[in-house]
Amino acid sequence: MRRFNLAVLAALTLGAGLTAVPAHAAAGSAPLGIDNCTAGACHFDVPAGTYDVKVLLGGDTASSTAISGETRRSLLPETAAPAGERIARSFTVNVRTPEGEPTGAAGTPGLDLVIGGAAPALADIKVTPAHRARQIFLVGDSTVCDQPGDPYSGWGQQLPQYLRRNLSVANYADSGESTVTYLASAQLWGTVQPLIRPGDLVLVQLAHNDKTTDEATYRANLETLVAGIREKGGEPVLVTPIVRRWFNSDGTLNNNTALLVNGLGVDHPAVIRSVAADNGVPLIDLTARTKSLVESLGPEGSKALYLYNEKRDNTHTSVHGATVYAGLVRDELLAQHLVPEGLVRAD
Repeated sequence: MRRFNLAVLAALTLGAGLTAVPAHAAAGSAPLGIDNCTAGACHFDVPAGTYDVKVLLGGDTASSTAISGETRRSLLPETAAPAGERIARSFTVNVRTPEGEPTGAAGTPGLDLVIGGAAPALADIKVTPAHRARQIFLVGDSTVCDQPGDPYSGWGQQLPQYLRRNLSVANYADSGESTVTYLASAQLWGTVQPLIRPGDLVLVQLAHNDKTTDEATYRANLETLVAGIREKGGEPVLVTPIVRRWFNSDGTLNNNTALLVNGLGVDHPAVIRSVAADNGVPLIDLTARTKSLVESLGPEGSKALYLYNEKRDNTHTSVHGATVYAGLVRDELLAQHLVPEGLVRAD
């Protein structure tokens, strides 16, 4: 069990024992607060929607606090506070059912947060409905999704920690999906498209499971997704897939397995780049970025990015790897001015 600051524990107790008190976030009601928290977690009995969370961190002794929530989403990075000081932070979180993968378990109703870190100290918290938040929708596969169990993590699961209040991630990536299955599913594209509002970003990374999709179909499916996003006023962003950790003898990843060329010879990243160029769609070339990084780390150093040590898995990322790859996505969002600098954490 992680150590929790005793002063903060006393504040959380509030003279009523360590019992979470459910409350509803009705329009115009007072913000939900710290009486909904126990020593290491908070539960807010709210309906599906998007919520602003403001926290005050710190205690009588030096502390270091991180916040995650729902299905293992990283919402606030480790934040240090000197002894006796309080640090305010805020973020916006998407609450939905199912709370993780769209075809997975429903999860727990409401908003659940976990107060973690090396020496966590939560002094106060307020939760209110977010009325002006912009969404980043994620359309993808298992390398992107909110993975339900350790040690797996998708980069979309780690992306929220890089975002500030008024910008949230609605991760509708799902394990095992191709462009074909994603478009055909009522739980996936049939659910996501109606939710898109003007100005929302929709990041699309689908390739890993298009193993038997021919090039014409793959291209047409990407164009269908782009058109469907634009139909709702959203802003599509095509993302090339993360590389597989599959080295050649010379230490490079220049092979079909690593670079997502399927058995029919379809070069997925090349097709994505072409569709983006032909349709005037912003491109995040995550294949190129991850290839460069993995090659720079080499066969040994790159193991920690993936689940090689745990599962001999060279496709799926560890929490560390997903966090690093989410950072690459954050960098591209900023570099291409896809989101305002003020809504993205640079630290």
